[in-house]
Amino acid sequence: MVVDLNCHKVIRFFLSIIFFTFLWSNGFSANLNFEKIAKLKDPWGSSFISEDEIIVTEKSGKIKIINIATKEILEVKHNLNFLEYGQGGLLDIIYQNNTVWISYTENRVNWKTSTSIAKAKLNKQELDFKNIFQANPPIDSGYHFGSRLAIKDNYLFASAGERGQGMIAQDPTQHPGSIIRIHLDGSIPKDNPKFDGKSDWLPEIYQIGIRNPQGLTLSPYDGKIYMSNHGAKGGDWFGEAKKGENYGWKILGWGGTNYNGTKIGPKWKPGFTKAIHYWVPSIAASAITIYKGKEFKEWNGLALITSLKDMSLRKLDFSDKENVKENVIFKNQIGRIRDIQVHSITGKIYFLSQDALWEMQKK
Repeated sequence: MVVDLNCHKVIRFFLSIIFFTFLWSNGFSANLNFEKIAKLKDPWGSSFISEDEIIVTEKSGKIKIINIATKEILEVKHNLNFLEYGQGGLLDIIYQNNTVWISYTENRVNWKTSTSIAKAKLNKQELDFKNIFQANPPIDSGYHFGSRLAIKDNYLFASAGERGQGMIAQDPTQHPGSIIRIHLDGSIPKDNPKFDGKSDWLPEIYQIGIRNPQGLTLSPYDGKIYMSNHGAKGGDWFGEAKKGENYGWKILGWGGTNYNGTKIGPKWKPGFTKAIHYWVPSIAASAITIYKGKEFKEWNGLALITSLKDMSLRKLDFSDKENVKENVIFKNQIGRIRDIQVHSITGKIYFLSQDALWEMQKK
């Protein structure tokens, strides 16, 4: 028998890479403690409403308030005309000053749906929502609703996915594929792009050229809005929301390809917004936050990126945008991660996985 020594060397080399990668990625998680707070069914969005209570949406239509100290769960009635369809249903939720805003898949007519936003005064028995935004046109598609929400001052930012329609994201006369900015009461800011040199844009649109952004957050450090976006087969990214600009979908492919392997376009080219960080292949980047807290104070100022596909939490040091540093904090600990929240007092981190609310702290 002839033994190919070079082949054996190559195999040992790759096995050592796999081993040390496993050892390194689990080095962080070895110092972390995960506790399941509540069992849930397809949760999507969450927001703290008090020091001990977090409000959560389940895609199938339920809204729940969970006490993280006692683990008690209260189901809250609501009046939303939603449709659970593909990736759609009840989606993100955010709380401020005794008011909640929710993004959801609104049932418009004949299976045509939109990413819509409603608001209600907080009532732990029943929420009486009223719409303040509808993405138009309604589309018969179960894909790419976007739907993440963020608040900055008197502005509500929201991501409206392109519903699988590709080049609609380049049409500022239609909402899908854009970042929306409205006031908290649903009125339109007079300094939105339409009133500042983009007269053909819909008045609610802040930025175009987005595919399916499922992460959106306000940085407590520089006051900017950051987001994560799902590419196609590759081409996920983390970037900043920029007024009147265009991220390029589907002229750009962000380094990815169509699912059938065909090319989309260049990763980036002048004239379009350049993301801060890209992932090729895709990690299915979902919710994000810019960490600020006591529990993991060494992470203060870093972006924390959750992932559906590889079930990971990653941290990005993007203080030098020409030299972004990425580290995997953990993988395969709690399943696919949909949302992330940081406790404002303790700094502990809370995740929504596909079937539970989790708490993470140091051991």
